[in-house]
Amino acid sequence: MSEHLGQFVWYEWMGADLERAGAFYAHVVGWKVGDPGMASFPYKVGSVEGYGVAGMFTTPAEAKGAPPCWTGYVAVESVDGALEKLKTSGGQTMRPPWDIPNIGRAAMVADKQGAPFMLFCPAPGEQMPVAPPRYTPGLVGWRELHARDDALAMDFYAGEFGWREDRQHDMGPMGVYRIFKAGDQEGGMMTKPPQAPGPSWLFYFTVEAADAANARVAAKGGKVLNGPNQVPGGLFVTQCADPEGAAFGLVAMTR
Repeated sequence: MSEHLGQFVWYEWMGADLERAGAFYAHVVGWKVGDPGMASFPYKVGSVEGYGVAGMFTTPAEAKGAPPCWTGYVAVESVDGALEKLKTSGGQTMRPPWDIPNIGRAAMVADKQGAPFMLFCPAPGEQMPVAPPRYTPGLVGWRELHARDDALAMDFYAGEFGWREDRQHDMGPMGVYRIFKAGDQEGGMMTKPPQAPGPSWLFYFTVEAADAANARVAAKGGKVLNGPNQVPGGLFVTQCADPEGAAFGLVAMTR
């Protein structure tokens, strides 16, 4: 577990049509989508080479009205301890801690600027599985925070989870793009445009080729919002919305 502390270890989709979402992401990113057998709570898991990448579930009654979305889970040593620290730092509790039988403990929170994410600690004796190599198609290859203030956001996550800023890219009128490292994971932070929705995380799924993946998005009822664009380092990225409007990204080694 120690090697995963402070890293994103799970991702979840929430929306109205679970079957359609499973078919969409299986087609677009190549997951094998299965039912883990949670009889009291319909749930699907998308996996790559037997490694579970993400879960999907129908919006519960208590969250009725919430827009379809993706949320990421950050591993911590103690959910309750991390929650107290986060609140002291100006973060918010969106759902108090709860136990997931035989899996772990979680809490839904928001950072100091309002971007939602999850805290997670595996149950005693449970081990986090070893992921396939980075940029294996179907894995989350990049994590991107759209903040109100990128510098303050970097300070917040550095204080909470020990993330460190690795380098910056000047985006001209759009400001600075900060590359951070969380263990062996990488991601970026930027100040969102004033007209964009509130602060949020965007998760990019790895695909083999950008144009082909974009075609799969459109074929299954999603929308390509921007891209593919080549970014420093040579990767191609695209921002998309699925058939229900949940935002996600794609990252590819080739166009």
